[in-house]
Amino acid sequence: MKYKVRHITSYAYSSPVTLCYNMAHLVPRDTENQRCFNRMIHVSPTPVYQNEGVDYFGNQTFYFSIQEPHQTLTIDVISYLDVQPTQWHSLIGTHTLTCGQLRQILAEAASEEARMAIEYSLDSLQIRRSEKLRGFVAELFVDHAPVLQAANALMNKIFTEFTFDPTATDVTTPPEKVLEQKRGVCQDYAQLAIGCLRSVGLAARYMSGYIETLPPEGQERLVGADASHAWFAIFIPDLGWVEFDPTNNILASDQHIVTGWGRDYADITPLQGVVFEGGDSHSLSVSVDVMRI
Repeated sequence: MKYKVRHITSYAYSSPVTLCYNMAHLVPRDTENQRCFNRMIHVSPTPVYQNEGVDYFGNQTFYFSIQEPHQTLTIDVISYLDVQPTQWHSLIGTHTLTCGQLRQILAEAASEEARMAIEYSLDSLQIRRSEKLRGFVAELFVDHAPVLQAANALMNKIFTEFTFDPTATDVTTPPEKVLEQKRGVCQDYAQLAIGCLRSVGLAARYMSGYIETLPPEGQERLVGADASHAWFAIFIPDLGWVEFDPTNNILASDQHIVTGWGRDYADITPLQGVVFEGGDSHSLSVSVDVMRI
């Protein structure tokens, strides 16, 4: 499937910003089933400096600085991608690696792949292992349970027991709070699942990107109606990282477009940086359009 993705981020400040330095994670990365074959980045006002790079996790980064007074900032990124379907859904009922076997593989860390995965089993800035998180899923991840089936059951458990509520959380809400109130958004669902997996001794990472949203039958597609999306991936030695989307109760496939991944949301925020002045308040608007081509 080929897509055109347009992501527009706009800030309006209560008074002029005199200087800003920023790093953006807004360009989709290449993966085993995804290739970004063209992209355009436009920043207004025009930066005095800009450069592209790669972060610690291999994600595409875009750095820029603006050194003229401005009261609005707009970053407009257009990406063209080819995304191939995955085969993970066909393995759920047949893959035999158990949770106990996977925990042993991570404990021994005999391969480079396993050693690299270990950092995704530890605490990170926004996700801490805990007994509460472990208790929520302990019966799913017993030693004899096939790990793919257990992860699929976790995805279904979050989808069926939690309520999607954009007003219940913000980007700093910890997984334990999400578990307590059983409400949140895609970021919360992903980080809750990751916290649970790490709490039972497994490795999981945070996936950030987009998902194609199709309109109801008979209605026209709305430009800008799509949004940034988040899901999680679990490390399986012979398969790599298998991606689950608890918001929609599906495994990621060719409708999921990956911007990047990290240990949690803090590693892959769309835009971060420093501004000088700008008043005591600002407003943010984000428009994302995912379109098949």
